Amino acid sequence: MSREHELAVSMEAPSMESRYLDSCKRHQTQPNTEVVSWFTKAKTEMTSCGGCHIVISLDHLQETDLLPLIDVFMEIHSFDVDTVDMVHNSPHLLNSEHLIGLMHAIGDKLHAVDLQDSSFGEEFLSNLSKKGVSCEVFNFWSVQIQKLNMVGRFTQLHTLNLDFCTSVTSFHKDCFSGMPNLMRLSMCETRVANLWTTTAVLSKLPSLVELRFQKCLCCHDTGPCASLYSEKANLLMGEETGSVLPNCPSYKAAESVSHGSAMHGVLDEVEQIIDKESVFLCTQKQKSRNCSASFKKYVSHHCSPICYEKYYREYMIVCLPHLKVLDNLPVQQTDKEVAKNVFSSHYENLPYGRQHKESVIAVLHQREMGKVSFYHPKSIKLKSSVSSRTCQHFFSRSLSAAKLGSSVWPLIQPVSKISHLFKEEGTQLRPRQFEYNPSDPSLMAFGTLDGEIIITNHEGGKIVGYVPTTGVGNSILGLCWLKKYPSKLIAGSDNGSLKLFDINCIPPKVPDFSFSYDAVTFDDFEQLTSVHVNSMDDRLLVSGYTRNIALYDIATGERMELFRDLHCEPINVAKFANHSPFLFATSSFDRDVKMWDLRANPMRPCYTVKSSRENVMVCFSPDDHYLLVSAVDNEVKQLLAGDGRVQMKFEIASTGSAHNYTRSYYMNGRDYVISGSCDEHVVRICCAQTGRRLRDVFLEDGNSGNSMYVQSLRGDPFRDFHFSVLAAPTRSSSKCEIMKVNLLASIDQVKDHPYSQSFRPLYSLGG
Repeated sequence: MSREHELAVSMEAPSMESRYLDSCKRHQTQPNTEVVSWFTKAKTEMTSCGGCHIVISLDHLQETDLLPLIDVFMEIHSFDVDTVDMVHNSPHLLNSEHLIGLMHAIGDKLHAVDLQDSSFGEEFLSNLSKKGVSCEVFNFWSVQIQKLNMVGRFTQLHTLNLDFCTSVTSFHKDCFSGMPNLMRLSMCETRVANLWTTTAVLSKLPSLVELRFQKCLCCHDTGPCASLYSEKANLLMGEETGSVLPNCPSYKAAESVSHGSAMHGVLDEVEQIIDKESVFLCTQKQKSRNCSASFKKYVSHHCSPICYEKYYREYMIVCLPHLKVLDNLPVQQTDKEVAKNVFSSHYENLPYGRQHKESVIAVLHQREMGKVSFYHPKSIKLKSSVSSRTCQHFFSRSLSAAKLGSSVWPLIQPVSKISHLFKEEGTQLRPRQFEYNPSDPSLMAFGTLDGEIIITNHEGGKIVGYVPTTGVGNSILGLCWLKKYPSKLIAGSDNGSLKLFDINCIPPKVPDFSFSYDAVTFDDFEQLTSVHVNSMDDRLLVSGYTRNIALYDIATGERMELFRDLHCEPINVAKFANHSPFLFATSSFDRDVKMWDLRANPMRPCYTVKSSRENVMVCFSPDDHYLLVSAVDNEVKQLLAGDGRVQMKFEIASTGSAHNYTRSYYMNGRDYVISGSCDEHVVRICCAQTGRRLRDVFLEDGNSGNSMYVQSLRGDPFRDFHFSVLAAPTRSSSKCEIMKVNLLASIDQVKDHPYSQSFRPLYSLGG
């Protein structure tokens, strides 16, 4: 049917205006004069131009207007309307079900949707995603959505703008999976921060070529900024298009789409010329940088937190190789080469130097066949690599690499709820410190702010022992298992009390009768913060908010020595070596880390190493080859334990806070380091030998979706790529929770898991 015939037929059919009026009568509602004017204007356009475009302004509609409009658009023939745009800018709440129904009634004639109303939340977006929508451009703003979940069919969508969705922190793993034609995505000034999960989600967009998490101030779309090009480039575009590329192209609705389509071929030509004549290399924060006369200075605006990662741009370019424009800056071939080098220097794509992803089945098959196809780094000699291929250790690492490579979202798994321990409902435990048992992989002990001690089988979710509080104001700040006698546990409280318990003599719940706990009591140590037992289980080292350290005889509970003034400021942590019963290290707010030997004069350290900020903690590597030192605000370094020389400084960005207390421990033996800080909700995982970042794990509360801040953490001594975190919902909150993290499993790999979609606490009672 010709266009002329279609127009003639449509003129004979009832007009949209009359259909709307009839529908209002059926629904017994008064016609909206604004709606009548839309249809009148559309009829005029169709008569004069042979086609019409309708803009539905939801700001002018009432709830009663939606059902008649749905009826009209469901009855309109395909040739009556060319395109329909939908705009909503005012805080005017409409029924979301009817609004989505209107979008579906318009069908594939829906071109652009612009919803700028903070009242739209997760429920609206979830309902919209169930059936998807056929629009090509979608601008959406909401402050109620934290985890973005756009999983429906948006097959026609090529431009998506989520700027200023300031509550969005992360994505569901299948977000954007129904957008095969999405080419342009803008997410400026959100709270998205995780490079790993973000690139994993975006990598599922096969057509994505323009992306931004920050913007050039003059740019309103995702394309390359015109003001950055040289005069020659602008002249070229003027010759091709008849005008110079405008500085502020509109991003709204159809204007941005038509402009981007018209200029795309010209921009490709300009990029080729610029790639030959000059290279613009941008830093991770996109600060002003005059790399070439062909570009003017670039200053970023409305940055999402992800942009402040040190090598954000390089990471994005490597992980999203099809990008042509990032943050309004073109991605040149030279940019890709530089990004590849930066990525290989500062990041591990897979653990243990693995270069290529392998499936778990492939690794198991190779082990059975005695073969392996693995590329070793050049630093590893051929002889050692050949011999390693036949050892179980090599295949164990390969298996871990395969599992971790397929698990972008780590499994956060609770052990159990323990409300049955208490007679009173609504009681909530407040963990303050925890330690894995050194001998039994299933056991963990934790102490609370109220002075309780809980021994749990964290694998089976059972309570092994419970010691109730013995008084007010005696929070458990120090816990340490004995190594040769792993059923014994030393607990230290902030009131100075020190006790040795045998967990075999502790009941699993509060007894109904008076019970005498068989515990060895030590001499008190005032202002206690840290306890540690040596490798022979005969000496106990205690430190606190003082410059002194006490040495105890574990057999008798008596204090043997009080070493005074070892530092100029309070000593935060004192740790024995794992294999020598005489060596121990101390860290202090005086910025010094010191190594000591009990066989020598304790007033003269073996050596002293200074940090640039106040030290929070120190610990030995499991083989005692290294010391891991953590100072305030992410200053983390690894020392050679023998002489204190700095072996590795880990590149972790500081926040500028003097109260961002950082703690770091080893994981997988001494292979990896996990580090977290109390002002941040992320645990960073770095290779201990190269310093390269493997993964960041962001902590969120499973119920509210709010961030959880790291108070303490420990690597699982028995399971590779497992660790636990003590986290709090606010920086100063006393309501802490213990979270177990498994990097080798993903939430989608555990079917019917009650916590498979969110972070959940290890222990939480009564809500």
